Amino acid sequence: MKEMPITTRDVARELARKYSTMTHNELDVLESILVPMRYGKGEMILREGEVCENIYYIERGLVRQFYFKHGKQITEHLGEDHTIFMCIESLFKEEPTRIQVEALEPTLVYALPKRRLEEVAIRNVNIQMLYRKILEESLIISQVHADLVRFETAQARYQMMCKRWPQVVLRAPLVYIASYLQMTPETLSRVRATTLM
Repeated sequence: MKEMPITTRDVARELARKYSTMTHNELDVLESILVPMRYGKGEMILREGEVCENIYYIERGLVRQFYFKHGKQITEHLGEDHTIFMCIESLFKEEPTRIQVEALEPTLVYALPKRRLEEVAIRNVNIQMLYRKILEESLIISQVHADLVRFETAQARYQMMCKRWPQVVLRAPLVYIASYLQMTPETLSRVRATTLM
């Protein structure tokens, strides 16, 4: 059986189910602002120095957000199918970002342009709710990551990641998982070895 191609309407429905209830009219409005974007493996979605103008919804694929510190790449976020990502500071201050976003697999994202989203949110209370829920989710994800590296042992960090994001653990290169968990690839290998025992 051939898989049906995904439509912008399907994505609008997915977002509505996940974040807010919507009338047919509101679904039409949400669908009208969604912008599909495809990226190949290794392609950059956002580069350092660009301004992040969108909230992105990953329909299919895997992305990583990272930055450079002392010449080293530090992974800040790994996003998978049906999740949201953005460079929040750049998005709201409308300033160039230091965070970069790369597709780790062939990836289909739907952009929600912030300006359009805010325009339609003024007139549509459920879209306003969706916007708020997306921002809440983004802040919670950042907090979870901060707490993970702040309070947990290397072992606990990895186990929590396996529980919360099993697909990311299976699909992302180990070097990026290690960086996200703020450990060396060697430490991650040891932790994985003891976890698998």
